Amino acid sequence: MIQLSSSEFSRLALRAYGQLPLNVRESLQNVDVAVEEWPAPEDLEFAEEGGTLLGLYMGVPLPERQGEPPILPDRIVLFRQPILRSCTTQTEVVREIRVTLWHEVGHYLGLDEADLHRLGYG
Repeated sequence: MIQLSSSEFSRLALRAYGQLPLNVRESLQNVDVAVEEWPAPEDLEFAEEGGTLLGLYMGVPLPERQGEPPILPDRIVLFRQPILRSCTTQTEVVREIRVTLWHEVGHYLGLDEADLHRLGYG
């Protein structure tokens, strides 16, 4: 497992966010993007069978929204320790942060797992 401070990991996550296409970033209104150390026990129900949860989108995908926007923000969380434990180099960490962030943004945009796998973000 690679060692990377919380602040360095957050900096890499911010860089990955900045690499999202401008029109995607602009669509992320009222969305909180955060880094947490570990998923909460209740978050693990969203992990694939036997899989590790690297990130999570919590909210209502854009295509399913009706009426007024939600008062509370949607949330995208990257889980630092699972990502670090799945990588052996900083290059792998940078890639995994990017893939995980884009995967969760894809869910926000209404893409399902099959769509994301087809696009290389599965």
